[in-house]
Amino acid sequence: MDGQWFRRFGDPAPDALRLICFPHAGGAASAYRPLSRLLRPHVEVRAVQYPGRQDRRLETPVADIGELAATVARKLEDEAEAEARAGRTGDAGAPFAFFGHSMGALVAYETARILEERGARPPRRLFLSARGAPGSRRSPHDVPADDDAILAAVRRLGGTGVALLDDPELVAMVLPALRADYAALAAYSWTPGEPLRTPVTVLCGDADPVVSVEEAAGWRAFTHAETEVRVFPGGHFYVDQRLDDVAGVVLRGVRPASAARVGNDACHDSSRAFDVRG
Repeated sequence: MDGQWFRRFGDPAPDALRLICFPHAGGAASAYRPLSRLLRPHVEVRAVQYPGRQDRRLETPVADIGELAATVARKLEDEAEAEARAGRTGDAGAPFAFFGHSMGALVAYETARILEERGARPPRRLFLSARGAPGSRRSPHDVPADDDAILAAVRRLGGTGVALLDDPELVAMVLPALRADYAALAAYSWTPGEPLRTPVTVLCGDADPVVSVEEAAGWRAFTHAETEVRVFPGGHFYVDQRLDDVAGVVLRGVRPASAARVGNDACHDSSRAFDVRG
């Protein structure tokens, strides 16, 4: 796996399913370290590290959802081909799934779409969190006018990282990535095409200030497979408070037999669920 684009936290079991995780706007791969801790060794989290943040902060951020998705898809295909050439058919054929939060949900969806269009092996399941389905109406949240508006939009979303915005030095460090990510969101336009064949699990908070449950459930139109919607108490970053529950949903979605073995058992699920057939 390309160490520049993907981060792995801890050692998984030999037969672990791979969960490729896509961060939110301004986010980094490390955002998925807590989820990885709960899921391993049964699921191996490989978090995407976009250019322009953390150890890649000196690189130019990518302000294009499609370009990010195309790069990740190419990296995944290259790895599968390399492992096949090396005779590691077990690794090359290992199942995988995608998890994307907020902006990351769009990147995950577009990456899955590229893999299907190319005839490559698609993810076993797509987990799309805290993001409404693409549509003709652009969310005002995605098009802040300037840096002050970007910071105001981030504060509105809440989450544990909001306090960092009170430190001018940290703000100066994260602004380039935030500018690029919000530019990518503002420029993103869904191109109509064939729905995916991949099952989708949609996750959202019932008090999200920018994504309604109805908007999130709209993902049902983007796949021919089944769509499950899980609604959690909380806002845009509901995951911060419901991490055990989210880990349980992931395990039940990709490896049902392993669900009882995650973290603190992950047996208490505070979400509301309903199935939507696409």
